[in-house]
Amino acid sequence: MKKTSTRLADGRELIYYDLRDDTVRDAVDRRPLERTVTTSEVRRDVLLGDSVAIASHRQGRIYHPPVDQCPLCPTTGDRLSEIPDSSYDVVVFENRFPSLAGDSGRCEVVCFTSDHDASFASLTEEQVALVLDAWTDRTSELSHLPSVEQVFCFENRGEEIGVTLGHPHGQIYAYPFTTPRTALMLRSLATHKEATGGENLFDSVLERELAGERVVLEGEHWAAFVPYAAHWPYEVHLYPKRRVPDLLGLDEAARTEFPKVYLELLRRFDRIFGEGEPPTPYISAWHQAPFGTLEEFEGVSRDDFALHLELFTIRRTSGKLKFLAGSESGMSVFINDVPPERAAERLREVAS
Repeated sequence: MKKTSTRLADGRELIYYDLRDDTVRDAVDRRPLERTVTTSEVRRDVLLGDSVAIASHRQGRIYHPPVDQCPLCPTTGDRLSEIPDSSYDVVVFENRFPSLAGDSGRCEVVCFTSDHDASFASLTEEQVALVLDAWTDRTSELSHLPSVEQVFCFENRGEEIGVTLGHPHGQIYAYPFTTPRTALMLRSLATHKEATGGENLFDSVLERELAGERVVLEGEHWAAFVPYAAHWPYEVHLYPKRRVPDLLGLDEAARTEFPKVYLELLRRFDRIFGEGEPPTPYISAWHQAPFGTLEEFEGVSRDDFALHLELFTIRRTSGKLKFLAGSESGMSVFINDVPPERAAERLREVAS
């Protein structure tokens, strides 16, 4: 992998990740952009104990542009985009309309390929390995920013999810706090560790699932399963079999096997609802240990956390979505219409 860092016309950082070490990246952003001004602010909800990002400037972000005006495609001739060069393998750049900025963290866009009509599932294993390298590198770099406590790499796929740009891409949020979902895991981890005299909850969950009926696929170094208490109609958790706290902890064997396993998982997702159905909308989310202190979670260290990926769709059956209505949105109590055992069975049935 070759990494080349440059600056866009408004001062935002852009990084090329290339498969070839001899690739030269010297294209200049020719757009007449002014410096980006953001209004991002993080406010604490004292009743719930969580935080909300207020980012009114995002109202002006690009919304479903025509294909010939896609800002994530390479620059060609006089059609100028966010990527100054005429081609690329993987690109990461600071979001022009970030939810988090400055002392409130940082948001980045990850372009998986220059091919506008591709999807993550259509990438080659070599391309996926490069994306994994980019995720890992950005996790490392962002963890050193003084305002950052947790790094979250994710992909939203499909208009039903709320995606406003059709080009294959994901995002990275670098939060200035430990996210509520991670905090819940850490509290459960601490409680279980104390109650069992030191047993790791993540290890126990993985061992239990591998011995059960909800395993979707298993490799030498990775395992994917539908969790016992899945929140979403089709939800899969992908774990490395050797527990590590973040992407930086993956060894070479796990990194080598990941592209094959993950691509198979994504391709099965696209086959859940049968032939002729539109691509399955999904959210793919990496859960990594926070980089800040874990003093409030007594007895727990970063090494107790288990890196894992959660992949789920909001489509519950052909042509029907799972909406977060009263119980989910009002009380955070999910009601799942698809038994996890049946979801796992279906994901095994559609193996390639």
